[in-house]
Amino acid sequence: MNATEVLSLRSVDFIRESSQILSDINFTVNAGEHWALLGANGAGKSTILSLCGAVNHPTRGAVYVLGHQLGRVDIRKLRHSIGHVNPRHQIRSPLTVLEVVLTGATGSTELVPRWAPDPKTLARAHELISMLGLATKIDARWPILSQGERGRALIARALLPNPPLLLLDEPSTGLDVAARERLLDTIDHLHHTQPLLATVLVTHHLEELPSTTSHATLVKDGKILASGYSREVLTTHMISQCFSYPIQIEHRGNRWLARAGDPSEITARS
Repeated sequence: MNATEVLSLRSVDFIRESSQILSDINFTVNAGEHWALLGANGAGKSTILSLCGAVNHPTRGAVYVLGHQLGRVDIRKLRHSIGHVNPRHQIRSPLTVLEVVLTGATGSTELVPRWAPDPKTLARAHELISMLGLATKIDARWPILSQGERGRALIARALLPNPPLLLLDEPSTGLDVAARERLLDTIDHLHHTQPLLATVLVTHHLEELPSTTSHATLVKDGKILASGYSREVLTTHMISQCFSYPIQIEHRGNRWLARAGDPSEITARS
């Protein structure tokens, strides 16, 4: 990996129970880049993200995360350097927002018994909670939080160790329009204030992409259909190909809009 590479998948295949899930995946993310990973259900997006997060190992090929090749590094230590936001993250105890964020220091879902944060970690937690607009909710308990508040708390948790790589797995799941827009504003703010932070965001919906999305990869049937600068990849032709359905794409105010399009877009220029 070169000095700016944060993540690199090279000729990766992934096979599970004799089924080929991914084929010849090549995907590189540099510091400060903000990638969108899009595709239909079952296309392989979540599997790619699991490789990026050092959750799974490739069947063939090589995966480098933060300069370390999977299979040749202590996975537990590496995962601590990766921020991972999953709206399906399981929190079973009625933790407060502060407590949820602090679990990011230990990489656990619950507070570790007899563990206490040092002053620097506690200050960082308060800083993130404030930055993400949750200062008035710092003592609120998880069961009473809205889905949007939970999403922002999980971003703060993921950022607590100050990771160079942040993975966002469908972070807008279950949000209403207002909560979604506030979350996307939060992600844009992160991109502006932490210029070296690299992010990969998985979604099915172009409306859920923050305006600071710099690059995009389209995944279809376990293969990469297109990858590059977002304005060049997220087009009517390519999205229609990716989802095998005519979809008209507009880029307006640095955001993307999608609606049903002309059926000829599936085959045009193919």
